[in-house]
Amino acid sequence: MIKSVLVYLTHPHVDAWNFQPRHREILQDQVPGLEVTVCCHSKEFLDRLPEAQAAAVWFFKKEWLEKAPQLRLIATPAAGRDWIAVEPRDDLQISFGGFHGPMIAESVTGAIFYFLKAFQFSREMQEKSRWAVKKVSDRLQSLYQARVTILGFGRIGQTIGLALKPFGCQVTAVKRTPIQEPDYFTAGDRVVTVENLPEVLRETDHLVLVLPGGEETQGILKREHFKMLKSSCYLYNVGRGNVYREKDLVAALEAGEIAGAYLDVFETEPLPAESPLWQMKNVLLQPHLSAASPQYLELFVRELAERMNSGDLG
Repeated sequence: MIKSVLVYLTHPHVDAWNFQPRHREILQDQVPGLEVTVCCHSKEFLDRLPEAQAAAVWFFKKEWLEKAPQLRLIATPAAGRDWIAVEPRDDLQISFGGFHGPMIAESVTGAIFYFLKAFQFSREMQEKSRWAVKKVSDRLQSLYQARVTILGFGRIGQTIGLALKPFGCQVTAVKRTPIQEPDYFTAGDRVVTVENLPEVLRETDHLVLVLPGGEETQGILKREHFKMLKSSCYLYNVGRGNVYREKDLVAALEAGEIAGAYLDVFETEPLPAESPLWQMKNVLLQPHLSAASPQYLELFVRELAERMNSGDLG
């Protein structure tokens, strides 16, 4: 039974990603008898690590394990495995955040309607203090009966599909291995494997990428895959930027092979100033913040408390 946790969760740019006293109170209240020690910088964290049973961190370096003989749990709010450089073992569990789905689904839904409802163009007309009704109306589209393909249908991908279904779209989920269809699927929705990707891309109106990083997903979308998409298709990437080469995406956007893209992750982060993506009017960029919200760390500590109480830390 873990009786103490060492917390080192700070972020220099995003206030919502900094552990606050209220988060400590929630964690101690939800896990009776738990001692929570909060560190404000790496030196303090490393000084205290030798006595720690559990660590709640954004990142953990492999060499730190030598300083942590009592460590039994590493917990991170992040969903991706990118910043925890150790593997679980019999005496060490690693817990990744599983609460991101609703927030990322909000971001994807917002981006879809940013494009479909021509909000950028309407804003440009507003700044000119004149209406161009026909020019706006000709750009308006609907999600109703559109085909949304979600490439990467884990917990987050399934939550995105659930959020979009009430708008009347049809969902194609692409997984490496077959799974049972979610309860919210209706006629026309389906789950396919990556072998069906070429066929699926040709009928896709909105392509949502929710793939993790790593060797298995490196460059999974090639230049020829972009050419398979409809010229009216929009792409949304809230997974990782390694799944295609940026130059292939830029070429597809410049050639009009796809209509536009919402990008929250990139091949190189932060996005280099010389990237042509910055200047593209049919591209909406965010700096890896699709899951950010004021409730972020509260959701994390409540999830962590539940996992610690149940003993299921996966």
